[in-house]
Amino acid sequence: MLRIHNVKVKLGEKRYAKVISQYLNVREKEIRNVTLVKQSIDARRQNVHFICSFDFQVRDEEQYLRKFPQLQRVQPYQYHYLPSNDQSVMIVGSGPAGLFCAYVLAMSGQKVTVIERGQEIEKREKAVADLLENGCLHCESNIAFGEGGAGTFSDGKLTTGIKNERIRYVLETFVQFGAPEDILYLHKPHIGTDYLRQVIQNMRQFLIEKGVTFLFETQMIDFKQESDSYHVTVLHHGQTEVMNTDLLVLAIGHSARDTYELLYQKGMTLEQKAFAVGVRIEQSQQKINQIQYKKSASSPYLKAATYKLAVQSGKRGVYTFCMCPGGYVVPSQHEDGTLCVNGMSYYARDGQNANSAILVTVSTDDFGSSHPLAGIEFQRQLEKKAFILGGGHFHAPVQKAMDYINNEVNPLGKIKPTYQPGYQLCDLNQIFPDFINHSLKEGLLLMNQKMPGFIDEDTILTGVESRSSAPVRILRNENFQSSMKGIYPIGEGAGYAGGIMSSAIDGMMCAEQILKTYK
Repeated sequence: MLRIHNVKVKLGEKRYAKVISQYLNVREKEIRNVTLVKQSIDARRQNVHFICSFDFQVRDEEQYLRKFPQLQRVQPYQYHYLPSNDQSVMIVGSGPAGLFCAYVLAMSGQKVTVIERGQEIEKREKAVADLLENGCLHCESNIAFGEGGAGTFSDGKLTTGIKNERIRYVLETFVQFGAPEDILYLHKPHIGTDYLRQVIQNMRQFLIEKGVTFLFETQMIDFKQESDSYHVTVLHHGQTEVMNTDLLVLAIGHSARDTYELLYQKGMTLEQKAFAVGVRIEQSQQKINQIQYKKSASSPYLKAATYKLAVQSGKRGVYTFCMCPGGYVVPSQHEDGTLCVNGMSYYARDGQNANSAILVTVSTDDFGSSHPLAGIEFQRQLEKKAFILGGGHFHAPVQKAMDYINNEVNPLGKIKPTYQPGYQLCDLNQIFPDFINHSLKEGLLLMNQKMPGFIDEDTILTGVESRSSAPVRILRNENFQSSMKGIYPIGEGAGYAGGIMSSAIDGMMCAEQILKTYK
């Protein structure tokens, strides 16, 4: 099998063998079994097109490799499972880190139990709907907690800045359980919350058949080491139980504040971690398409346009994060009296509004304390202010972008908030300290210079986006073990990943360490 990169392909062109033959100036019939392996959009000029990579076969590969130095030989990626051992493993959390850790262990034949404080997706969807439609928060099952983690009610992005051969494994696993096949080749793959929910349910059913035990509505509230195992106290459907396990994997997610507190009290080594806070911006998706795709904005071969911007305001970075084309702004809090937001979209990305987080970097010096959990309190104070500004009932504070910059509050224009269960017009300046307001305003104006039209008289902001990443890191060694032997902190909640893909890979690598260490 040969691979060719950086091939220009016109919008709508599907005759890939012909495209490759023209690129190499060979006969089309020589090119066989073509597979699209990477597709990105080049919209830098008026003539928007795709840049693609292909795998294909020819009769004499050696001759082609000698003649065309831009070609390379490739072998299909294959993941090799390690043998199991006699250690029982309990995984706390069923987000992507916990789920893929369980998956690799189960495929190796390991004994695994997954506990999740939230509900399985079928029940979780009802709890989320109750919040969106009625303003009723279920503190243990919501957009932050429940099967699949916080990413279940998101855009389902699978992009990552890391380079790791396991990426292919994660993508293929998602497709195996029902994800769209285009995630295998898109430069910026996403599943969408609708597909992702079904994928996770399918994975759960498969893992149950492989012998994995899932316990939902089950929260770890204590643990104690005895000899070479752990006694884990859980609150299961309101009843306290003690469960035994040899190894404990902490895939707790970045919002498990009470679990961080438990780990601190138990003497586990934690440290502060820098993160970022800000707002959600909403614009017309049609306008974003026009800015990005120019005269090709109405092409049926292009999906809703994305953007990614980063600027500098003094010493602080200001950047877009988790951009959701054709998406919705949703509440992501889990504590009463607080409010924070996130972005979500379906696979079709066919909503009228585009939305993205606009974040300002926050350093540990901004926390005002040396306590390892000071970043959590920094988050919580912003979320309490947002709740009060929204007027309660989990209504979100909303303001036009230019009004925020100019310290004014005026009626909204053409763009209406997608946030449910409701919103309140207010001055978002009241949420943040001055240094964040200054950087956020300067950042917005700089972004508008880099991408003219990014902000107009209708653009709106919704507060507050405070859960971009964990404000805590649970220290671990090169074997993934924490300061307590036999406990493995992984994923976003441990401070070692950001997003679905990097969390899933972190979970896989933890599983590999468990299988290697105790062989």
